[in-house]
Amino acid sequence: MFSDIEIAQGASLLPISEIAKKANIDEKYIDCYGKYKAKINIDLLKDYQDKKDGNLILVTAINPTAAGEGKSTVSIGLTQALCKLGKNAMVALREPSLGPVFGVKGGATGGGMSQVLPMEDINLHFTGDFHAITSAHNLIAAAIDNHLYHGNVLDIDKTKITWKRVMDMNDRSLRHITVYQDAKSDESRESAFQITAASEIMAILCLSNSLKELKENITNIVFAYDKKGKPLKVGELNIVGAVAALLKEALNPNLVQTLENTPALIHGGPFANIAHGCNSILATKMAMKLADYVVTEAGFGADLGAEKFFDIKCSKAGLKPKIVVLVATIRALKYHGEVEDFNKEDLSALERGLEHLGQHVENLKKFGIPVIVGINQFISDTSTEEKLVEEYCTKIQVPVTLCEVWAKGGKGGEKLAQMVVDTIAENKANFTPLYSLDEPIKDKIKKIVTEIYRAKDIEYTKESEKSLQIIESLGYGHLPICISKTQKSFSDKAKLKGCPRDFTFNISDIRVSAGAGYIVVMSGTIIDMPGLSRNPAMEQIIIEDNGHIQGLF
Repeated sequence: MFSDIEIAQGASLLPISEIAKKANIDEKYIDCYGKYKAKINIDLLKDYQDKKDGNLILVTAINPTAAGEGKSTVSIGLTQALCKLGKNAMVALREPSLGPVFGVKGGATGGGMSQVLPMEDINLHFTGDFHAITSAHNLIAAAIDNHLYHGNVLDIDKTKITWKRVMDMNDRSLRHITVYQDAKSDESRESAFQITAASEIMAILCLSNSLKELKENITNIVFAYDKKGKPLKVGELNIVGAVAALLKEALNPNLVQTLENTPALIHGGPFANIAHGCNSILATKMAMKLADYVVTEAGFGADLGAEKFFDIKCSKAGLKPKIVVLVATIRALKYHGEVEDFNKEDLSALERGLEHLGQHVENLKKFGIPVIVGINQFISDTSTEEKLVEEYCTKIQVPVTLCEVWAKGGKGGEKLAQMVVDTIAENKANFTPLYSLDEPIKDKIKKIVTEIYRAKDIEYTKESEKSLQIIESLGYGHLPICISKTQKSFSDKAKLKGCPRDFTFNISDIRVSAGAGYIVVMSGTIIDMPGLSRNPAMEQIIIEDNGHIQGLF
C-alpha cells in the first residue's frame, strides 16, 4: 500500500485553469497562484445570483479520538463518488492550520485515494490567507498599544483590553506574556497570544458575505472597555481600512482539485472547539452556485462543529442543508466503549460505544435534516463488527453504509453517494435551528448544554454571571452562542467517554465577539493557544534534496 505522500506525488494534477473550466468558472474571475492553485473573485457571486443553488450536504462525525475518524477524507471521497455517478459536485473545506500540521495530527487534506491537492502547498502557506489574517489581527493589537502610548484619548482601561495577539503555531509559552514594560515607571501590561484559527478576524472572514460586510464586522469588534465600562470598538481606532486592505485578497475563496480532478474550494480555518469550525460562507455559497451537489464539513464532533454550522453559519448565511452524513469508525466506537486496543475485535466494547453514535444521530435529527451514517472503513475492522454497527443503525432507524474512499477513492463511496442523492430527492429536509436568536442568552445556552451535551446542571462562575449581565445590557443578547469546550467528549471534561449523564457543565467566562456576531461561552479548561506534545508531528517531516516533503500527512 502506498503512503499518502506517495499517492499525492504520483497524482496527475490538471492545470488549475482546466479545473476552473470543469467548474464552469469564467477565466475573468480567476487569479492563479502558480499552476495548481487559484483565487476565485467573489464578484462571481453577483454575476451568478440568479442561478439556482445546489444541494448542500454536511459531513460531520462522532467525537474525535486518537483512532481517527477521517471526516475530511470522507468529504472528499463522497464528492468524487458523486462525480462518478455523473453528478456535478464540488467540495468546500476549511484550510489547515499550521498548529495541527506540525503538532498533533499532521495535515488536513484527506488521505489515501481521497485527498485534495497540491497537498504540500495546502498544508503549509497555501495562498497566504492565514498570514493575512494573522497580520490583520496583530495590526489591531499594535494600534491599541500605540493609542495607549500616545495619550489614550479613548480612556482605555488597561486591565480590560480583551484583544490578544495571534500566531499560527502551537506555542504554550505565549499563553501569558508581557507586551509592554517601561523601565522608568516600572509599568507593564500582561497579555497573551491565541492561535490564528481562534482569532476573531478568522471568524469574521468566514462569516462575512461581502467586502462591505467584512469592513462593517471589523468596525464592530470590541477590543476593550473604557474606565466607565463602555465597550470600545475597532472603528474608533480609525484603522478599518488598513485591516480590510490586508484581508482583501484573503476574502476570495481558493480553488484546488481532488486526486480525481474534482473541483474543490478551500477557504478559512476556524477551530470548532474554540470558534465556529466551518469554512467560509463565501466559499460555500460560491460552490452552491457552481455545482448541483456541494459537500462541506464542520470541525470535530457533531456536538461542536455541526451544532455551530446549523445555529451560527446557516442562521447567518440563510443556508438550508439537505442532508447530514455522520462519519464513524469502528475503532473510535470501541474507544468510546472504553477499550485501548483499537485493532482487536471487541464486540463488547463496540456495543458500549454504539450509544455514543446513537446520541449524535438523535442530536442531528433535532435540526430537521435526514441523517446517514457512513462507516469509514479501516483494515482492522472485521465483518462481525461491521454487521453489529449496521444492526444498531437499523434499530435506531438511520441508514448506514460502509465507506471505502481511503482505499478506493470515489469508487469506494458510490453506495454512500447514491444514498445521499436518493435521500435528497425525497425532499424530507426541513431545517430548523435548535434555538431562536430572540431567546435569552441563558435559555440558548441551556438548550445546547442539555439537549446536545445532555448535562444535568449548568454552573456559572461569578465572573461569567457578571459578563453575561454586561453583554445583555449592551444589547448583544440576540447573538447566537458559540460554546468553547473540549472536542473529546460530549461533556466539558475530555476524559468522559461515551455518553456522559448526570454531569454538571461548568461555564468559566462569557465573551462577546461582536465583529464575528456571536457570544463565546468558555467551559472547562479549554485554551486558545495549544501546546506541542512531547513528540510533535513536525519531528516526522523530512524534505528531500529534490524538494519533496515526507511525513506531511
